[in-house]
Formats: sequence, C-alpha cells, structure tokens
Amino acid sequence: MFIRIVKMGFNPENIDAFLENFEANKAKIRNFEGCQFLELYRDKNNTNQFFTYSYWEDEEALENYRNSNLFKGLWANTKLYFNQKPEAWSVNKIAEAQNKKPAL
Repeated sequence: MFIRIVKMGFNPENIDAFLENFEANKAKIRNFEGCQFLELYRDKNNTNQFFTYSYWEDEEALENYRNSNLFKGLWANTKLYFNQKPEAWSVNKIAEAQNKKPAL
C-alpha cells in the first residue's frame, strides 16, 4: 500500500465548480479497484489550495485508475480550473502514532 498526495490550486471563481464535480465523483474514485481511502483537504489560509489524499493497494492500481476513462474525464474537467501546475507525491507510510486512552 502507498499514499498519493496531490496539491491543486484553483482560480477562486472556479472553486465551487471543482467542489461540485468532486462531490459528484468521489464515490466513483473511492470505489475504483485498488483505492482504499480518499479524502479532500483545503488549506486554512490559502483557500484556493486543495489536496487529495488517497491510499492505493499498489502502484499498478493507481496506474490503472490514471489510465481509466473515469480519471481522464475527471482530470480533463478539473485542470480547466487550475491557476497553477498541480503537484503530486507518492509516499510510503513509515510510522503512525495513535492516542491510546488509559483503561478505566
């Protein structure tokens, strides 16, 4: 498993259209074979900056998604709204810290 992080910057007048498109398609992305997790984040200070955070079974699963008609259609629509070049990272989780509550 690995994690894909994508940073996207949008023209302010296009943010609502992007969010509507993401909302309409997030279940399709999340249910694509090999996708294990999907979230969308928005920067608190620079509110035209968004990040997708997704877990993929393996690199082949992500590549299958990136070569799918679903991705090609979504990306063609999404990139119309950009005000900067998107950035993407594929990362491996190294450690996780979980808060454990003391037993009662």
